[in-house]
Amino acid sequence: MTTMKKLFLSAVLAAFPAIALAQNASTGNAQTGKQLFVKHQCYYCHGTTGQGSRDGRRIAQTAMNLQGVTNYVRKPTGAMPAYTEKILSDKELTDIFAYLKSLPPAKAVKDIPLLDQIK
Repeated sequence: MTTMKKLFLSAVLAAFPAIALAQNASTGNAQTGKQLFVKHQCYYCHGTTGQGSRDGRRIAQTAMNLQGVTNYVRKPTGAMPAYTEKILSDKELTDIFAYLKSLPPAKAVKDIPLLDQIK
């Protein structure tokens, strides 16, 4: 990459922090994210593999980008407690996001024999 391209990219990322956060999603560590998911007890409401439960929505393979997840975790709606940077750093959130993106998507109802019988 040329020096001019690097300078331009740096200027764009400095001007638009959301772009920088989105790029950091690819640098998150899914294994560390899994450990943090357990450590911060996310699994209590969202299930051990982000499958969701009565108390928390399914978050595995979330359609939200890193910025959306960060915004929600910092200022959630509903019963979810807020996780400030003092509790969960941006780097830790990036790792958790990488973990959530590494999980397999939910199976379709037709692919689960027991559920497919219910019609």
